[in-house]
Amino acid sequence: MSYPVPPVPDAGAVSAENPVNAAAKSLDLEVKDAHLIFNSVWQGLEEEMGLDRIRFPKEVIWLNGAPGAGKGTQTEFIMQFRGLTAPPVLVSSLLQSPEARELIDSGMMVGDREVTALVIRALLRPENASGVVVDGYPRTKVQVICLKLLHEKLLQMRGTYRGTEREGQFPKPMFHIVVLFIDEAESVRRQISRGERALQNNREVEASGVGRRTEVRATDLSRKTARNRYRTFKEVTYESLTSLREVFFYHYINAHGSVWEVRRRIEDELRYQSSLELDQRTHDVIGRIPIAQSLSVHARQDLVRRLDAYCQEDGDLFAQAVDLIEEKFLPIIVTHSISGKAYINSEHPMLEDHRVLAMIIDIFSERGFHTVVDVRKYAEPARINRETFEIECRTKKVWRFVISFPGSEIRRGS
Repeated sequence: MSYPVPPVPDAGAVSAENPVNAAAKSLDLEVKDAHLIFNSVWQGLEEEMGLDRIRFPKEVIWLNGAPGAGKGTQTEFIMQFRGLTAPPVLVSSLLQSPEARELIDSGMMVGDREVTALVIRALLRPENASGVVVDGYPRTKVQVICLKLLHEKLLQMRGTYRGTEREGQFPKPMFHIVVLFIDEAESVRRQISRGERALQNNREVEASGVGRRTEVRATDLSRKTARNRYRTFKEVTYESLTSLREVFFYHYINAHGSVWEVRRRIEDELRYQSSLELDQRTHDVIGRIPIAQSLSVHARQDLVRRLDAYCQEDGDLFAQAVDLIEEKFLPIIVTHSISGKAYINSEHPMLEDHRVLAMIIDIFSERGFHTVVDVRKYAEPARINRETFEIECRTKKVWRFVISFPGSEIRRGS
């Protein structure tokens, strides 16, 4: 039997000399912020609306893209292709406070908490029940994590109420990420061109009194601001969105070319990905098996709790397990410090106790090692039966540990 353990790196000290740990700490803070934001928003929904009125869309197209990539132009086509009739949720329209407008006009971002709360509440509009396009969310790492948390929550609700009268209230959530991408030069060109067309239209409306004025975006009037807006998208939004490839249907669309060329790419991509979607009944059947990624969400906290329990409730055995590692395992691991992987076979009688195996795996995990162990049984001759002259065998157990860890880079001489 194997006991694979997800990697749990040692936290280490965070300093300017340790950029890996600094990045890890930053990610931890973003994860904590996202959990606080999402839990606060969800709790507010339940308190304000009650569970009966919480009904999210079955399908959500999360549309994002570079400035000038054509999200507004392609939204209607995406809706028609997916059979969605509800008006799109435009994040820019949800943010109309003076403070939010000032940030938007300067090409910056608004607060994650405000945006997330507004978007989640907008999804609950009755007209969005069958599906809706959300234009402009998520745009930051925290928002990306909040989106993952929303999906996890809806899956949890689906599992909780499946087979009850609330089953129809919580369908399997179907999230698609659509990213329209163009390069910086094309983005700036399109933004400035859009600003010039808006100004020309408004001059004609003022002169003739016929027609409607077009909103002029401040970012469309300055190449510097347009470049800043694109770089904010590339460095913040685009980098954050890429992590969603592992979770949702992710559609990366080359938005260069004509409107019709881009539409053909969108159609091809959505049609292909739609062929990969599980039917809801199939999803429900296999849904009892957890998604691999979800197993590591609270892995560190669970590991700490287990280790503390070993020490407090079974201290003598725990100390013996540490001694076994120090005396029998570490010398072999040290000799493999360059390769970063050690294979250790042991017949130690302590390993017969499943508690000791669990302790060893958890101790290695806490120390930053990745450990897998299995047991192999061999028939070993023991004695000859003097009456039948048959060879009698005993079962020999060998525990095989595969222990991996960061190896050492040895500089070669010139």
